[in-house]
Amino acid sequence: MDYTPLNAIRAFEAAARRLSFSAAAEELHVTHPAISHQIRRLEAWLGVPLFHRDARKVRLTDAGVILQASASGALAELGATCRRIRRNTASVTISVGCIPSIASRWLVPRLPDFTASHPDIGMRVAYAKAEDRLADDENDVLITLGADPTPGVTSLKLFSRLNRPVCSPHYLARKEHLRTPSGIAAADLLHDENRLGWSEWFSEASVPDVDVGNGPVFADFNILATAVIAGHGVALCPVDVFRDELKRGDLVVLSDISTNRDKSYFLTMSEDASPAAITFADWFRREVSVDADDQRSASIT
Repeated sequence: MDYTPLNAIRAFEAAARRLSFSAAAEELHVTHPAISHQIRRLEAWLGVPLFHRDARKVRLTDAGVILQASASGALAELGATCRRIRRNTASVTISVGCIPSIASRWLVPRLPDFTASHPDIGMRVAYAKAEDRLADDENDVLITLGADPTPGVTSLKLFSRLNRPVCSPHYLARKEHLRTPSGIAAADLLHDENRLGWSEWFSEASVPDVDVGNGPVFADFNILATAVIAGHGVALCPVDVFRDELKRGDLVVLSDISTNRDKSYFLTMSEDASPAAITFADWFRREVSVDADDQRSASIT
């Protein structure tokens, strides 16, 4: 093989950065054996091992350290060059990664307005995870939980992550004393991913020794939202994100006691983002801001 095995270098760079073949496979959406095969192929081509393989972990050899330093920089530069070329093409398409709770409640319902106002900008929308960061994928814009401290990235706050207990008015009508922490402790609790959220809330409410072991745990927050709106119990929800449901009366806030007061949802993009990405970011922030202003006006009147 006379040419440089670029696919193998990409597999190596991911494995070296994560120090895990499994994590590299997940990042590149391939199998663990595929990563292992590519790296062995690269080692054979170089004639030198790149990893020390122990029973449960891998470590870079001296040659691996040298190659990682070069490969990471080269791939980052290549990605930046491709993004610049894409931004300068006549047909502009931007990719937006968005966590499901924001995508289903805020982005997708309003997207036709954006595409109608900006027919020259194509859109690709994909789900993102809460822990995703802009450098992890090929998105031009990322809407997720937390600001991105990476140099060269701009993070713009969209929503507060402040959580309060909510339920449907139908569930509230069937239960007594739900307006107090002790009453909520006796309710059907709905959990998002794990039971830690309710433990933290009862600690904030100064209600000790509450058994939070009852009620289902939902791995997807949208399913949790469906369950609480359907009247299955009480859930902790980010009230800023659920403005529409609260305004329509689909949900009722049961207490002012809150958790996650220091967390927020952000829109992140590169400091040298394309004009199309900036146009989208400005539009989406206006949509969020206008809705918040409308809600404040309604509460005053």
